[in-house]
Amino acid sequence: MIRVQTEDFDTGAEIAALRGGRTDAGAIVAFVGTVREHAKNGAITAMTLEHYPGMTEKELARIEAEAHERWPLLASLVVHRTGRLAPGDNIVLVVTLSTHRQAAFESAEFLMDYLKTSAPFWKTEETAVGSSHWVAASESDDACAARWTKR
Repeated sequence: MIRVQTEDFDTGAEIAALRGGRTDAGAIVAFVGTVREHAKNGAITAMTLEHYPGMTEKELARIEAEAHERWPLLASLVVHRTGRLAPGDNIVLVVTLSTHRQAAFESAEFLMDYLKTSAPFWKTEETAVGSSHWVAASESDDACAARWTKR
């Protein structure tokens, strides 16, 4: 399941809904990304995330399908917020269910590495001194994502 939305999400409720009473899932991995109050350019007062509706969801569905091809997942969920967010606000939720923990952990990392480096979202951070700048993936983010490149 993929959702791009402006509204906040309830992590516990999302996990419970995805699990839906399943008893075959031996592992549930969840990652929640939030807006930090501080980055390399100083204190952050807000972050704005933009996307192209339709295109973004199609691309996220593609990468989620790839995760299901690579690992034996029972279910997965990606929720990504857009709009203006404040420090402490939730940005992204990735949940993976599998019979075993390794597949759940690795697939969640794969999805997050993609979201951090290649997903079609554009982010700007506003700082306490009134400046605004675009946020790009860092070299360390790119290095993490590179490990999933098919050879």
